[in-house]
Amino acid sequence: MPHTTTSPLSPGDPGTIATRAYAMLVFATLCWGANAIFGKLAVGEIPPMLLVSTRWAGALLLMVVFARSHVRRDWPVIRGRLLFISSLAVMGFTGFNVLFYTAAYSTPALNIGIIQGSIPVFVLIGSFLAYRTRIKSLQFIGVLLTISGVLFVGSRGDLSQLAGLAFNLGDWLMIAACALYGAYTVGLRRRPATSALGLFTIMAGIAFIVSLPFSLAEYSVGDFYWPSPSGWAIVALVTIFPSFLAQIFFIHGVEMIGPNRAGVFINLVPIFSSVFAVFILGESIEVYHITALGLVLGGIWISEHGK
Repeated sequence: MPHTTTSPLSPGDPGTIATRAYAMLVFATLCWGANAIFGKLAVGEIPPMLLVSTRWAGALLLMVVFARSHVRRDWPVIRGRLLFISSLAVMGFTGFNVLFYTAAYSTPALNIGIIQGSIPVFVLIGSFLAYRTRIKSLQFIGVLLTISGVLFVGSRGDLSQLAGLAFNLGDWLMIAACALYGAYTVGLRRRPATSALGLFTIMAGIAFIVSLPFSLAEYSVGDFYWPSPSGWAIVALVTIFPSFLAQIFFIHGVEMIGPNRAGVFINLVPIFSSVFAVFILGESIEVYHITALGLVLGGIWISEHGK
């Protein structure tokens, strides 16, 4: 998921820059949409906590190769805010992925993708709680629609289940994961004035370190097993695409057209997840999936236009 910088690039033909930025942003969100599929494919091939640890270990190695100059330049600033940066990494990188990959064991990729679309709503609510950012009428309507979509997919279209909160565990874990990522995104407003690449590299390192106790706990309770060849292939895919390339492409896309315009592309993630779940995993799409996706995307659209 995204990590933004601050100022758009100015030189060059605006049309060419915008086209390149759009292509990069679509590719980034496609990678994040595929993450739900990788999570489902990982079931039985690699333990979820080990997947989190190896994902961030791989991403850290790649970032050290490509961004070490940024880290050296930014380190004096980062060192002074290390505790705050660590809290962001724990929420947005380690915590989100621990819940995300665990959820994949008990809920369809379609549900994961659609529920993931609720992150902008958690950001909106978190901004109100943390900074008292006013929620306008249209934004409030958008929040209600998005929450309705999440409840609809969680109840499998049977709203009577809501009385007993009869969601499955995976749906609850994904809702918690989205809340964590929302808190992480809200926290980015107070990020130190460093390059995005330098900050991301440090956060990837922290995420890897914090993930190790989860892998150790997985081993101690007897849930550890050695990954299959497919499991290692999934590690490579998750490391290269959602963790590394998506971040790089998103960062450059934001630099080209600015964070506000780039942020709209995040709404493509649940769409890509849903399409991949149907055509790659062969999951059956039900009417309640379509209804929930429409509510989530409609709610996000109304919230964006209500700013």
